[in-house]
Amino acid sequence: MPDFPKKLIDKLEKRVEENSLRILPSASNLVDFSSNDYLGFSKEIWIGEKAREILRSSDSRNGATGSRLLSGNYALYQTLENYLANFHNCGSALVFNSGYDANLGFFASVPQRGDFIFYDEYAHASIRDGIQLSNAKSYKFKHNDLADLKTKVELLVQTNHPEPVEGELRIENLEIYIVTESVFSMDGDSPDLEGLSRFCEENNCHLVVDEAHAGGIFGGGKGLCQEHEIEDVIFARIITFGKAMGCHGAAILGSKELREYLVNYARSLIYTTALPPHAIASILAAYDFLNSSEGKDKQQQLQENTAYFRKQLQENNLQNCFIESNSAIQSMEVAGNLTVKNLSEKLSKKGFDVKAILSPTVPEGKERLRFCLHAFNTKDELKEIVQILKQVK
Repeated sequence: MPDFPKKLIDKLEKRVEENSLRILPSASNLVDFSSNDYLGFSKEIWIGEKAREILRSSDSRNGATGSRLLSGNYALYQTLENYLANFHNCGSALVFNSGYDANLGFFASVPQRGDFIFYDEYAHASIRDGIQLSNAKSYKFKHNDLADLKTKVELLVQTNHPEPVEGELRIENLEIYIVTESVFSMDGDSPDLEGLSRFCEENNCHLVVDEAHAGGIFGGGKGLCQEHEIEDVIFARIITFGKAMGCHGAAILGSKELREYLVNYARSLIYTTALPPHAIASILAAYDFLNSSEGKDKQQQLQENTAYFRKQLQENNLQNCFIESNSAIQSMEVAGNLTVKNLSEKLSKKGFDVKAILSPTVPEGKERLRFCLHAFNTKDELKEIVQILKQVK
């Protein structure tokens, strides 16, 4: 076997020195405070049985057999996408193999040369990677800072249009895309979605919102954009099925024109094998369960568990250690990779699985313990882990 390149060895050794080397974890029986299975759908027997029923009545193939543009666009895809468009109140939906694929495909193809992208500095890696593939120019704005965004957009307009028309930011042949998340994956907080939507609507900017960590949880499972009733003014929403829905895959929600464009130009859709039928059937089954009385109970239980966890933090004087969040993601900043890893290991020895989030995933000095709350976590578990945290921190 040929020697492994020294440059790559050096990069791995640097990770070891910085206590940031990533390894794949082993399965454990610890109490789950780390997975994205917020509603517990991945373990729901009814969803599995319903998915098998859907398969028996529609498509018995095990594999997709090809990309969607070749042989993989079987009937269940149309059933799911029609359902999503109706449920999420949009012109169309286009399913991708993952949220990463959806963001990569969208940002690499939609913003054009001469366009501009303004994205929240804490935007997910999949958004950043897609933007890097784009021919548009891109700029960060401060996290959840609408004023900073406005300043930067207005400066752009003044630079490109010496005599801007009052109240009008449109520049001929130039499109501006504003990108954020409805719930941020590392902090669990949310932007001023209504303020962002107003700004974009008033100034002809295209708002793009990643709803990965809000779908299934807020707005009766429809996400925060629909909870705020602003979906009509959003250019594109990205929803995923691998988190609260307990399945796999993602979809881009938008106009029929956007769907047609992505089918023609999104390389992460065009050049990959489609999802297998059982994956699509599982998504349909998960939505059925989401809208059932038991599914709604689980959504309510998650909200109650989140409020209870925040109450426990207050009672144990830990609230100031945590980033303010009303979502299922509760993050405690613990500076230093080694320090936060040690704290995670202490919780593990007590029976709780809480992941340490290290730099460079988050900025250096902003390392954290990320607590992912679930509908299936008991009040005793929520209370106990906060009490243990107070002892070991």
